[in-house]
Amino acid sequence: MINYKSAKKILLNSKIKIKNEVINCFDSLNRVCASNIYSSVNYPSGNNAAFDGFAINSKETTKLNKNNLEKFEILKIIAAGDNPKIDKVKKFQTVEIMTGAIIPKYFDTIIPIEQIKFYPNIYDKKYILIDNKIKKNQHIRYAGSDYKKKDLIIKKGTLIQPSHILAFKTLGIKKINVKKKPNILFFSTGNEISNNKEIVDWKVRNSNSYYIKSLSDNFLFNFIDGGILRDKDEKIFENIINKNIRSKIDILITSGAVSAGKFDFVPSIISKFNLSNFFKGVAIKPGKPILFAKLSKKEKAIFGLPGNPISSAACFRFFVCPYLLNILGISKEKPFKAKLKNNFEKSKKFTRFLKGKLTSTNNGKLEIQILKGQESFRIKSFVDSNVWGVFNEGQSKFKKGELIECYSPTRPNFNIFK
Repeated sequence: MINYKSAKKILLNSKIKIKNEVINCFDSLNRVCASNIYSSVNYPSGNNAAFDGFAINSKETTKLNKNNLEKFEILKIIAAGDNPKIDKVKKFQTVEIMTGAIIPKYFDTIIPIEQIKFYPNIYDKKYILIDNKIKKNQHIRYAGSDYKKKDLIIKKGTLIQPSHILAFKTLGIKKINVKKKPNILFFSTGNEISNNKEIVDWKVRNSNSYYIKSLSDNFLFNFIDGGILRDKDEKIFENIINKNIRSKIDILITSGAVSAGKFDFVPSIISKFNLSNFFKGVAIKPGKPILFAKLSKKEKAIFGLPGNPISSAACFRFFVCPYLLNILGISKEKPFKAKLKNNFEKSKKFTRFLKGKLTSTNNGKLEIQILKGQESFRIKSFVDSNVWGVFNEGQSKFKKGELIECYSPTRPNFNIFK
């Protein structure tokens, strides 16, 4: 049995290749960008008004004051989307301009509508009166002030979020290069597993496959349900691995049959294959029997998760998820930290993944409470939790107020903490 740190190192060195594909930008939510994306245009595309008001040439106000005011003739109204072209502009002329409208070339500043005095009056708006010097470049959004042509929008390895899609559409990006979603083939194992609604006491409902399928959008993979392998299906499982060596499946995952029981056939079958990397058993709780294998000279990986629901959920979160991020070229996930609300004690040699309740104090400090019912079969505490707390090996006693590493249960942390 190895420690968690060693297991993560093996995962890091067992990368499989995931190909790229080009897709429409509006279909790219939660996909991983496979190359840097640059703006092909300036944004804004032209100088435009930041406020409703009147555009003037600031040079014409240099000598104006209370005793020397000037009337500026109103030529026209320019709204957002209007062609701003004016054939000829004379001295002391102005245009009324709406927010977002392109400013005609002759003008270089805007006076907000709230500061305007009309002549002869507000009901007969032929001129505006200016009795002071107006500064240049007021209330103007300049072309390229947000994005210039060839500016980087997002880097390779970025998980695409709604804000990125807004930028793509604004800047005219139509197609983008992304990593393909890894294909995961999942099997539940055991004679006790049932898909029936009504079951007898000696059966167990098949929940693990449905839980992991529900994570597929957040954890960047295509889920394929392989069904249930029964206790005597060793040969079937071996044939499945042989078949999928030549298929489009990237990762095969089993749930159950990885411990040391009479019908726990997964480790013995996998050991028959030529493997480049392997571990079986990690000093963690829950999920100690977890297995990982990388097929030699093949772009295929196998995970054997324990069968208990919380063990399976924890192992997916802390082994499969980091592996997915690595093969997709995403930066290593970072935990956020919260103060421990209650004392906790564990074995020094084990890393513990604990179901916790994250809250915030009145002054904005994050706190984590370790919930009762941490056994791997208990799902009530999992339902009540909103965070995983990681209690690393090498320490047995954790005191109230100590900072604890925390992970979101359903999404990688980098969506919030970059």
